[in-house]
Amino acid sequence: MFKNHPPGLPYIVGNEAAERFSYYGMRSILVVFMTTALMDASGALRTMSEADATFWYHMFGMANYCFPLIGAVIADAVWGKYKTIILLSLVYCAGHLALAIDDTRVGLAVGLTLIAVGSGGIKPCVSAHLGDQYRSSRSESLSRGYTLFYLSINLGAFVSSVCTPLLLAWYGPRVAFGVPGALMAIATFIFWKGRGRYIVEPPTPWKRYLGDLAQREHRGKLVKLLVFFFILAIFWSLFDQTGSSWIIQAERMDRLINLPGGVSFEVLPAQVQALNPILILLFAPLFTFGVYPFLAKRGALTTRGKVVSGMLLAGVAFAIIAHAESLIAAGVRPSIGWQLLAYLILTIAEVVVSITSLELAYTAAPAARRSLVTSFYLLSVSLGNGFTALAAGPLAQYFGDPTSSRFFLLFGALSCVAAIPAWKILGGIVVNGDAV
Repeated sequence: MFKNHPPGLPYIVGNEAAERFSYYGMRSILVVFMTTALMDASGALRTMSEADATFWYHMFGMANYCFPLIGAVIADAVWGKYKTIILLSLVYCAGHLALAIDDTRVGLAVGLTLIAVGSGGIKPCVSAHLGDQYRSSRSESLSRGYTLFYLSINLGAFVSSVCTPLLLAWYGPRVAFGVPGALMAIATFIFWKGRGRYIVEPPTPWKRYLGDLAQREHRGKLVKLLVFFFILAIFWSLFDQTGSSWIIQAERMDRLINLPGGVSFEVLPAQVQALNPILILLFAPLFTFGVYPFLAKRGALTTRGKVVSGMLLAGVAFAIIAHAESLIAAGVRPSIGWQLLAYLILTIAEVVVSITSLELAYTAAPAARRSLVTSFYLLSVSLGNGFTALAAGPLAQYFGDPTSSRFFLLFGALSCVAAIPAWKILGGIVVNGDAV
């Protein structure tokens, strides 16, 4: 699998798989924990409402993807990527520990804050550090390296999305949060073990780092990329609802799965998310080695074509979720199959949007600012979560209840509308002399 790839890639991929287990495992149970198991200092239940849990879930998502902007500058101009990843991974581990030992609102606040700060050093740097390993390789190798990286993300996400809700149901929040914390410690160790095999780019001196902004070409490209990732925030405002409003909807659906041979079982609401990484593991190689080469031979493969088609597909997925919600409002208990269909379409959208945008963040960025531009990509996730939090909270009078068909339809329409400016701005971004 790692043949013809840099020697440090297995450690980066292994680290990412374990770190994503820790993150997605913790995230998969957050809403359920906040609405069913949150305690006060006296040991009594003090749970949140579904609307409050949705709001705080997305506020955490916003913070988690906002801190990378700070971490990226530190990595590019102060510590370098490798040192930033190692040091802030320890902060990340401390956050998991706080969640595991304190199931009150204080423990929740401290734990999520430390995880968000730790994410600032991991998220913008690991993918950029991966790109640094391919300096002498062809672009196809880099693209396949990012595909392996993204597969590792979803392998960790799949296992944790299945296991962590069971840990919460069987053993309670301390074990359910503690196991992802242990995986984060393992992720840090794996990354440290590969230290002698990496190409480690030194930080750029501040004078040069700031001075590059005076160059019109660099400044113009940074502005275009920032505008694109701002538009992309709409896509993430839809996608990350799979961990909040979609879970709440799943609780009111028929979750019994019937398989051939008379086998049947019921899935937990939080486990439905596991379908997304399963599909990613299937679709990412299919698109990378099948669909994309087929389209490229016919001159029909472009970055903006991928991104725009993904944003439109996300809108279709939310139309399906809105239909399922309308059935629930009419007193029907619809099959979880409606969500499974929506996941199928949304996962295709994720493959063509997320991997493509992550690669663009590295290839289109000025060399001294690759972590910074990767943080733009992550900032789009932050803004998307912030927008959803506003829609579920202060702007609920306009969007409706977070589990209403109106809420889902409006988000689906926004994604389709945002595809228009995304197409236009991507047409003005050039990488290696070619428009994307």
